[in-house]
Amino acid sequence: MSRSREKLSAPSARRIALAAQGFASPRPDGASNLGHVKRAIDRLGLLQIDSVNVLTRAHYLPLFSRLGNYDSAHLDGLAWGRKSRRGLFEFWAHEASLLPLASQPLLRWSMARAAAGTGKGWLPKFYRDKKTYVEEVRRELERQGPLAASDLANGGERRGPWWGWSDGKLALEWLFFAGVVTTATRRGTFERVYDLTERVLPPQVRALPTPSPEEAQRELLRISSRALGVATEFDLRDYFRLPVADTKARLAELVEAGDLLPVSVEGWKHQAYLDPQARQPRRIEACALLAPFDPLVWERDRTERIFDFFYRIEIYTPVAKRKHGYYVLPFLLGDRLVGRVDLKADRANSKLLVPAAHLEPGIEAKAVAEPLREELRLMADWLGLEGLVLPRAGALGRAWSSKR
Repeated sequence: MSRSREKLSAPSARRIALAAQGFASPRPDGASNLGHVKRAIDRLGLLQIDSVNVLTRAHYLPLFSRLGNYDSAHLDGLAWGRKSRRGLFEFWAHEASLLPLASQPLLRWSMARAAAGTGKGWLPKFYRDKKTYVEEVRRELERQGPLAASDLANGGERRGPWWGWSDGKLALEWLFFAGVVTTATRRGTFERVYDLTERVLPPQVRALPTPSPEEAQRELLRISSRALGVATEFDLRDYFRLPVADTKARLAELVEAGDLLPVSVEGWKHQAYLDPQARQPRRIEACALLAPFDPLVWERDRTERIFDFFYRIEIYTPVAKRKHGYYVLPFLLGDRLVGRVDLKADRANSKLLVPAAHLEPGIEAKAVAEPLREELRLMADWLGLEGLVLPRAGALGRAWSSKR
């Protein structure tokens, strides 16, 4: 690949990354509409889905971080509403994800590889071992659909590994990976309900031409580049979890075409690539709580590289060993991650609970306390919670207590 043509300072790279993620622009005045939601998702390229609901499910939070008090029903309608109103579909991209319908043809090569059943891993092996059973599940879905795994006439016994999935769930997930079925809707427990892809996706999407794997991968990398602003090869590959060899080949082609500019970034060990259209603002004035699976922070090494912020979610850490809390959100103020806040929605008592709030080293409570309190109050309003319960311990707790 070509040598770096430009060197970026660490603060410049940080501001470029924030601008690419939508944090260089003010939130909409008043209530956000459907257009705001669509544009925010298009900018990000996808939303990671997560079922943990201690605060609210993770795919709703990135839009709140960027738009403020928006109507989450807009996202529900785009994802799981009537076919004529749909704008999103589910697929395993960066983990389980919601993606714009326009991206569906870009992932058909991945679906085709899965359908061939030749890959490594437990799902391809399951398909190779139980092809007849998988076909029976497909036929049952064709006759009865839409169905959840729990609806199958013969779901099979639950297993120990693989999240305890039954044979029926494994069959449906293989069909999902292969693009034969997709998510028709989600039930109240967030259980995925499947149907044949041809019965879920609008006909105009299914009619879109299928690009070659090479062109699809180049376009996915362009989307990643626009969403990240400046990124390493791993950052770009990780966004849609692309294969290593394919990514390296496509990057060389994109650099040759001028669609990516090789750069070096102060403090980064690896070659970086800049989106030629990336905004390079001199100042960022953001204020946002970030979901653990927000695209800005979901790749933890990148988060540390850009923000000097070591971040690990502690859901699976024993209580006694947790340092910051159960469901902890980084707090973005200006262009820095200045703190982290443990949050819980107490829906029974209509309160947003803040069990703990921590400042980063060198950050003063007086600079953070009021904007963070306002952001927490906004989040409570967005979630329909009346009360906000702040901690008394720690520098932030003392700052809040002094103003009560």
